[in-house]
Amino acid sequence: MTDSPEHRPSPTRPNARRRATDEALAWLVRLETAEPADHLAFETWLQAAPENAEAFVQAEALWNGAALKQAAAQLQGYPSRPRAGRLRRQWKPLATAAALLVGLFTFGNVPVRLQADHLTVAGERHRVNLQDDARVLLNTQSAFASERNDGRQVARLLQGEAYFQVPKGAPAPLEVQAGPLRAQARDTDFAVRLLDGQAWVKVQRGDVDVDVQGGRVQRIRLQAGQSIRVGPDGLGARRQLDMRKDLAWVDGRLVFENCPLSQVLAELRRYYPGWIINRNERLENIAVTGNYRLDQPLEALRALAHITSAQLHEYPALVILN
Repeated sequence: MTDSPEHRPSPTRPNARRRATDEALAWLVRLETAEPADHLAFETWLQAAPENAEAFVQAEALWNGAALKQAAAQLQGYPSRPRAGRLRRQWKPLATAAALLVGLFTFGNVPVRLQADHLTVAGERHRVNLQDDARVLLNTQSAFASERNDGRQVARLLQGEAYFQVPKGAPAPLEVQAGPLRAQARDTDFAVRLLDGQAWVKVQRGDVDVDVQGGRVQRIRLQAGQSIRVGPDGLGARRQLDMRKDLAWVDGRLVFENCPLSQVLAELRRYYPGWIINRNERLENIAVTGNYRLDQPLEALRALAHITSAQLHEYPALVILN
């Protein structure tokens, strides 16, 4: 996701649609008090990618709809807590209406929803017990399904992130499928992440055999403390894990070390049940080191605003950094 509605190279779908939706919302807010330079920038953004115009038309139609305006008026009655300054008065109905847009654009991938046995929304984690005593912890915004196939337990991560604990003594290895990735494991603890067609495996304990589904034969065995990326182009390079940081979410934490704020915000967006918009470009490259509770993304945003001297405006389902 992006932090502001400035033009950026369009990524591959489906991430392009999500990026365009985020930026369309940012433009709806920005155009309320736009100056001539803003209108020129908006025209540039609108023509930069076909999904931009489509996303803006959809968002504007919802934004201007009678049902959305009524909901926005009701939401305005809820208390808000601007931490450092206020949004301009004319922005408030637009900001509060974002609460409805969140619901409309959350988990919009219908095929994934239809395939999933378990779904988590933003900020939610969920535990699943499989046969053969394997256990799964689903992270935020994840979709998961499992089945028995020829006596084997097959787990499919359709979206998001999951942590698997496979006990010793299982009659057959657990097979995990996630996009281009296929992994098999016994007596192992490991995490799998699938976002935007790219999969990652991170092994905490034991060994995991990793290969690529449907492509040429590529197989590698990962040991404890190792990770690898699997994409449409095959296996990436084997890397060493930073256990304290890379698997912190399993313990309910988000840990960053000298990480650009733009990346920190991108990760927090996965956990915040609303929209996070950064309208101050100078903040994007500020290096951040911190340890935050993943179930309190708003508190993390408040801390980040404090250490970067940014202004933070809070409304239902919408946070804006200036």
